[in-house]
Amino acid sequence: MNIDKFYDHVYDWLIRFGPKFLVGLLVLFVGLWLINMLMRWSRSGMQKKKVDASVKSFILSLVAVALRVLLILGVMQIMGIEMTLFTALVGAFGVAAGLALSGTLQNFASGVLILLLKPFKVGENITTAGMEGTVTSIQIFYTIVETFDNRVLIVPNGQLSNQMIINTSRKGTRRLDINLKFPNNIDVKRVKSVIEKSLDESKHCLKSPEKRVGMGEIQSDGYIMAVSVWVNAHGFQDTKLAVQETLFEDIKSSGIKIPGL
Repeated sequence: MNIDKFYDHVYDWLIRFGPKFLVGLLVLFVGLWLINMLMRWSRSGMQKKKVDASVKSFILSLVAVALRVLLILGVMQIMGIEMTLFTALVGAFGVAAGLALSGTLQNFASGVLILLLKPFKVGENITTAGMEGTVTSIQIFYTIVETFDNRVLIVPNGQLSNQMIINTSRKGTRRLDINLKFPNNIDVKRVKSVIEKSLDESKHCLKSPEKRVGMGEIQSDGYIMAVSVWVNAHGFQDTKLAVQETLFEDIKSSGIKIPGL
């Protein structure tokens, strides 16, 4: 008899709430599909209008989260879930949620400040947490940085706004410093002449600002030639390798003895 009552209750529940539940699921799936379509259209429209990449990624992520939250609330309403109960649950867990989300809200506020103050933008190279990479996206809670060895850093915006950030590409150029050691019996002027000629002929080195080549340090078994030359900020690591290789080959081919060879 109890089993019959149980089946009756299940049948009554299915008759009363089943259609609403199915409609709610349908609205959920259709809504998610429409949101994804809207995001693709918005991304395409922003690209055509050449919206700043930093602002674009932030706005898209913010709109996507807001629309999904509204969709879930609408589905709950369609399914007949009492919003008073939902409100009561939110109130009951409000304090705990506030404490748990305090860092998240800080990250959101920091993301807004990053967009307004622009300490860095998408496409620029920055050094953070001791690692250097290219900013690929600024989201509402975090920033994505791709390092030069193809690692992906996901850095909370709050951390970026509360610590020192080195923007290594904002000025467009960087100074490349190289130290070369030579024995005391090798003429300094000859070494300097070979280095300057090599830098002048290098396609990687900029003519302005002026390069600097000179004796940086005197040691008991030799001296250090300090080389400072300006190069483009983007591709700095590749340029450094190329310039060092060219200097090595030019010094070697000039007949100057390189220590250890």
